[in-house]
Amino acid sequence: MGKRVVITNSEQETEAAGAALARELAPGDVVAMYGDLGAGKTAFVRGMARGLGLSCHVQSPTFTIVNEYEGDVPLFHFDMYRLSGAEELFDIGWEDYLDRGGVCAVEWSERVEDAFDGTEYTVALRKTGEKSREITIGKGEEGVC
Repeated sequence: MGKRVVITNSEQETEAAGAALARELAPGDVVAMYGDLGAGKTAFVRGMARGLGLSCHVQSPTFTIVNEYEGDVPLFHFDMYRLSGAEELFDIGWEDYLDRGGVCAVEWSERVEDAFDGTEYTVALRKTGEKSREITIGKGEEGVC
């Protein structure tokens, strides 16, 4: 998979981009997400959940650090905004989540980059207007950040 850019013009289109990526994912994949506050990271993860066949209500795990959504392929939705580094992520059981056969979607990945091994998908979301976003998706060495 090469790096690609998707332009969206609504929250629904951002969710659709997340759903499209999720259909490419396999159990154990990690999606490292980057973007400022309000860039659409949680909307993208809502789409990922739909793309994985989950019908759950996805919300930002800012205060809980991780939300778990069960399904054939579980989705583990992390928000690293409150963490100061990868060490804290390992303290909450990062490696256990990696071993559970789900997909890990990580918001604010720049705070825990040391936890990644170079095989993750990278998703950078950038606001280009009130509702429009530029979403750059890469994998491994072709990552976006």
